Amino acid sequence: MAPASRLLALWALAAVALPGSGAEGDGGWRPGGPGAVAEEERCTVERRADLTYAEFVQQYAFVRPVILQGLTDNSRFRALCSRDRLLASFGDRVVRLSTANTYSYHKVDLPFQEYVEQLLHPQDPTSLGNDTLYFFGDNNFTEWASLFRHYSPPPFGLLGTAPAYSFGIAGAGSGVPFHWHGPGYSEVIYGRKVLYFPDRWWHATLNLDTSVFISTFLG
Repeated sequence: MAPASRLLALWALAAVALPGSGAEGDGGWRPGGPGAVAEEERCTVERRADLTYAEFVQQYAFVRPVILQGLTDNSRFRALCSRDRLLASFGDRVVRLSTANTYSYHKVDLPFQEYVEQLLHPQDPTSLGNDTLYFFGDNNFTEWASLFRHYSPPPFGLLGTAPAYSFGIAGAGSGVPFHWHGPGYSEVIYGRKVLYFPDRWWHATLNLDTSVFISTFLG
């Protein structure tokens, strides 16, 4: 699977692999450029392309992660998430940035184009979470509805939960230190990302390249 579509999760994440995304280019986000973080060569998370819902619930949903391949086709959503298309459609929209410390204490509002052109750059590995601002989670679903309606979430749900999206774009080397929340899926549209994403277990995230990503939380 191409690095641009690789999803890695440890412990209790069900991850989704985009089909054929390597042939569609980098969307103008330039993954693998200056500031990209080296990735470990070996991935021990199991990959499944023929998983049934019963197998998902019995073998993975509550006990271990899995990379799901070919489950959905989000090629249309991926095309709409290219740098040029997002700037053309949402450049003047105000987005809310959060600091990358555990509880995202500090928030900053600014136009999306200003964020992409001035703040979306590789992070100094020695910088602290409260000094790093990036766009994730705080989405205005009314203003971004024209984009989100093209996203096909993973079809495997959990009894008694409802999905909630978290869309984001972040520079290489950014991420969130240890925190916890419920289970879910993470789909990296452009870039690479290492996720530790258990159900109410402490975990951390690291964006290895400039990344465009969407998570589906089951809560």
